[in-house]
Amino acid sequence: MGGRSAVRARAGVARTIGHAATPSARGGPGRRAAAATVRRVRVATWNVNSAKQRLPRLLAWLDERRPHVACLQETKLGDAAFDELLGAELAARGFAVARHGEPQWNGVAILSRVGLEDVVAGIPGGPGFPHAEARALAATCAGVRVHCLYVPNGRVPGSEHYAYKLAWLEALRAVVARGPDAVIVCGDMNIAPADADVFDPQAYVGQTHVTAPERDALAALQGLGLRDVVRDRWPGERVFTYWDYRAGMFHKDLGMRIDLVLASAPVAARVRAAWVDRQARKGSGPSDHAPVIVDLDEAPDGDIGPVVPPPSAPAARRGSVKLPQSR
Repeated sequence: MGGRSAVRARAGVARTIGHAATPSARGGPGRRAAAATVRRVRVATWNVNSAKQRLPRLLAWLDERRPHVACLQETKLGDAAFDELLGAELAARGFAVARHGEPQWNGVAILSRVGLEDVVAGIPGGPGFPHAEARALAATCAGVRVHCLYVPNGRVPGSEHYAYKLAWLEALRAVVARGPDAVIVCGDMNIAPADADVFDPQAYVGQTHVTAPERDALAALQGLGLRDVVRDRWPGERVFTYWDYRAGMFHKDLGMRIDLVLASAPVAARVRAAWVDRQARKGSGPSDHAPVIVDLDEAPDGDIGPVVPPPSAPAARRGSVKLPQSR
């Protein structure tokens, strides 16, 4: 398994903006963005599938939902480009920002209005393909260690990329196992935890995201004491976070639940609401993923969910629909 090892926060990886410092201040090793005093914390994760393409929708969503911590995946921007595109807008909204990106592909970011400490980009000792990719970012926000992840897709079961995905998940587990006790692991996991998390298990036979080794790797991660907070709160509900752009999959609610928020026991005990913001997937020019929102300590919108607004399409009859790529 090749690739360079991850590096701890350096100048240019973490940017300190908003309440803690002037917009031009930069965070290096040992530098911290001070946490604002809050009574509650709203954490969200969203694969935006290109921050540049999603910019107007992203900013409007931040203003409407007002997360204290927002984890973004597939930003598809190098760090300098991310700053140029979003730096001033995020500073005006009081966010401290850590980003770990590369042009065109991958890219993750953590936006926080409740502190941003001890930023680590990548997975120390993790594999590359062949080089380390911008898929993981961790920081401490309001006393909780937050891991923002864009897990490798795996492409085809048995392929080199599939083996890379499994090795990457094993390396991630080793990092999370080192603590601390209060932790959130969230993002686009590219794994549906169970058959209930896809519209029709029969449609996914032979595909990635649902194979036993992938689910075993996810279960091993959860075996560290992490709770799937959306599924815990809504154990019997149809909940998806991703819908293919093609073949009207969104409007038919033919999706998958692959964007997860996993929380350790001290954090899971604080959950007051956990839901999928399906509204952000609607309309013109959306991402193919919807945000997942989790409220700790207080739920300003109430204990809503599991999907807001709920889909109107009925559940698909098994065997009646094929995936667009299988046609």
